[in-house]
Amino acid sequence: MKSVEIHLLRSPGSEDLPLPEYQTPGSSGLDLHAAVKEPVALKPGEVRQIPTGIRVAIPAGYEGQVRPRSGLALRHSIGLVNSPGTVDSDYRGEVGVLLINFGKEPFVIRRGDRIAQLAVARVEKVEFVEVRELESSRRNDGGFGSTGRGRGKE
Repeated sequence: MKSVEIHLLRSPGSEDLPLPEYQTPGSSGLDLHAAVKEPVALKPGEVRQIPTGIRVAIPAGYEGQVRPRSGLALRHSIGLVNSPGTVDSDYRGEVGVLLINFGKEPFVIRRGDRIAQLAVARVEKVEFVEVRELESSRRNDGGFGSTGRGRGKE
């Protein structure tokens, strides 16, 4: 499998943190680490931007997708407000993670904790063409739930 080269710059004071890394050969996302100076208690219902200590230069034609970690969601009810969060190819600021505590207890984030994943995906540019009518499809304008509950036709 071909890899995509991404330039990375550590933010000052983040040299002690691990670089984003895959946990297994089959992983699609690289773990991002919390670059907090002191532990942060995320209260129930609270949203906080947590720094990762890295800046990246994603090549044109790609995007970074910041995604939640399933273990944090399952065990601690920690998610991302904007999931996935997008890191555009022309963004050069520090990557931040917008964590939310969906749980009933405070959750403490410590320096170096794995808080999210970064997946890199190819994106295509599109050009909208205004028309008088859209071509017909089997679904047409059927909205939410219009294809049934997942057990065949109902």
